[in-house]
Amino acid sequence: MPDYLIALPHGITVIDTGFVRERFDAAYLLVERGRAAYIDTGINDALPRLLGALQAQGLAPESVDYVIVTHVHLDHAGAAGLLMEHLPRAKLVVHPRGARHMIDPSQLLDGARAVYGVEEVRRTYGDVRPIPAARVIETHDEQVLDLNGRPLLFIDSPGHARHHHCIWDERSRGWFTGDTFGLSYPQLETPHGRYLLPTTTPVQFEPDALKRSVARMLERNPDCMYLTHFGRVGEAAALARLLIDQADEMVALGRAHAHSGEKRHALLKQALAALYARRLRDMNSPLDDATIHELLAMDIELNAQGLGIWLDRSAR
Repeated sequence: MPDYLIALPHGITVIDTGFVRERFDAAYLLVERGRAAYIDTGINDALPRLLGALQAQGLAPESVDYVIVTHVHLDHAGAAGLLMEHLPRAKLVVHPRGARHMIDPSQLLDGARAVYGVEEVRRTYGDVRPIPAARVIETHDEQVLDLNGRPLLFIDSPGHARHHHCIWDERSRGWFTGDTFGLSYPQLETPHGRYLLPTTTPVQFEPDALKRSVARMLERNPDCMYLTHFGRVGEAAALARLLIDQADEMVALGRAHAHSGEKRHALLKQALAALYARRLRDMNSPLDDATIHELLAMDIELNAQGLGIWLDRSAR
């Protein structure tokens, strides 16, 4: 099996999409008695790895019934249109708030350009392909989708984004969480287990909604969570406490710097970097602050942006 694939029990394969760095961005392939579904896709450059995962299972493109995106941010859904062009029987499964952006991605790309810049979006994400409306399935809260006899339950899960749903797989007793359950990079693993932090990426961070979404997932007493960033994690209840505690701290930091004017963004970045380094030291991480900052630089920047937008929206 190629080294970008990680085989898990219950017919689940983690696909390292190669976005940003190794073990940063995952897609998943679920196989149930010869039928398959993808959950999240990465960006267009991931296409060879996405199709390679199918080939490693001895399956043809015609075996794929669904391409499911947890939400439409491009690191999760950027390759969906291109992938669908290679899967003649597949339907795209998306939150109803995100469906129009998959059918016509122009506004989605405009939003990404506002965050990352025109040239970066062109270089990184390339030609994001539209998906015909006839091939799109919009989910609703508590909907169950059948994958060849394997039920997949969808719940509306705002907090990170309003166009986000999470998927419960009863077979493995795990949630596919997109970004609602935060980020946990293997490079930051500690002697006390995986470190996890919230993601407040622009533009729809809502802390109260995030708490409700996490609480709903914990109601099923999951054995594991399948994160897009990155991989399978256990001990969901303990990680949920870590996630919510830090979300509360991030909100407090945001409010403390709400009226800092032009310095606000820089102060938020500094405060977030210090928060994450402190949390990792509390877990006896062997990494120094410079290494932690390097691994989390993108997330610190985006989390500061997202907090700033949340502060401005709250003030209106």
